[in-house]
Amino acid sequence: MTAMLSNVFTKSLWDQRRGLFGWGVGVALLVLLEAALWPTVRGMPGFEEFIQSYPEAMRELFKLAEFTTGRGFLNAELYSLLLPILFIVFGIGRGARAVAGEEEAGTLEVLLVTPLSAARLVVQQAAALTAAIAALGAVLFAAVVAASPVFELGITAAEAATGSLSMVLLGVEFGCIALAVGAVTGRRGMAIGVAATAAVAAYLLYAIGQLVDAVRPWLPVSPFHQALDGGPLGAGLPPAYAWMAVVALAVVAAALPVFDRRDIATH
Repeated sequence: MTAMLSNVFTKSLWDQRRGLFGWGVGVALLVLLEAALWPTVRGMPGFEEFIQSYPEAMRELFKLAEFTTGRGFLNAELYSLLLPILFIVFGIGRGARAVAGEEEAGTLEVLLVTPLSAARLVVQQAAALTAAIAALGAVLFAAVVAASPVFELGITAAEAATGSLSMVLLGVEFGCIALAVGAVTGRRGMAIGVAATAAVAAYLLYAIGQLVDAVRPWLPVSPFHQALDGGPLGAGLPPAYAWMAVVALAVVAAALPVFDRRDIATH
């Protein structure tokens, strides 16, 4: 029992195994469903003319200009909105539960009476959060690679890998924000609210920046722009990806001294 408690990373992953499995199945089925639509969409008469009928801003926001290729189809249908939402919701939910959820349930003090330090607990929870989101990204990668030859999407393994990485980094960034806020406040609702507000603000900046020239210079600040610009399928490895990892590390590091000093609620 003590060995398990002293390794919060293992304990956290074990506790969420069933939920992670369900999320993985959901992501895989979503990819396969969208991929199965591609042969029908590709064969529609006048398809290219239909895409061109959309306003230019809409084509830019949802990457519709490349909608006539398998890669562009998945970028528009999945990677522009659905998958980012799924990975961010997963990350925020797990991040808010990692520390604040344990505290509200009255189980956090059980971990803190072991030789495990407060800082190490938060770091291991952040590592477990990252590993869980990475596992979900691995499912996404496997589903895209498996579906590509079956439905003639023309997506390479390298493109699928970078697309999955962008989703993982989005989930990790906002998940770590939720974890950090939860560690500082001890309130799961506050952690979810702050992280969700940050995600909505980041998406609004990304969307408005595509439409309003005055806002466009601020686009690089948005994590959505960092993750989605140029693809993400087919975008390679943009340097902007690093900013999502840097922010995730920074917010967790900032939360460590505050969590270490504050009184932990007991129930």
